[in-house]
Amino acid sequence: MYAVIKTGGKQYRVIEGQTLKVEKLDIEEGASVEFDTVLMIADGDQIEVGAPYIHGARVAATIKSQGRGPKIRIIKFRRRKHYFKTQGHRQSYTELQINGISGLSASN
Repeated sequence: MYAVIKTGGKQYRVIEGQTLKVEKLDIEEGASVEFDTVLMIADGDQIEVGAPYIHGARVAATIKSQGRGPKIRIIKFRRRKHYFKTQGHRQSYTELQINGISGLSASN
């Protein structure tokens, strides 16, 4: 059984027991979080697609850690113009452990 959820402007395909990194959520480590923006749930041959979300569907997860990704260097350069600029960026993320998927109706 898997589900497709939307968080942080991105879509993720999740299964129970999976660990994944999503855009930073302002929730402390060890806390539980539920995602109600479920776009699709599939269990074998049963597939339910939302329009745009599945009403009543939930994906439960636990916050494992908060962190920051690797440094990315941004360089702006114009030849012969005496212009050179560098900048760095590290994207923050939240690591989740998926605990459960609920909401697949028996009518499908």
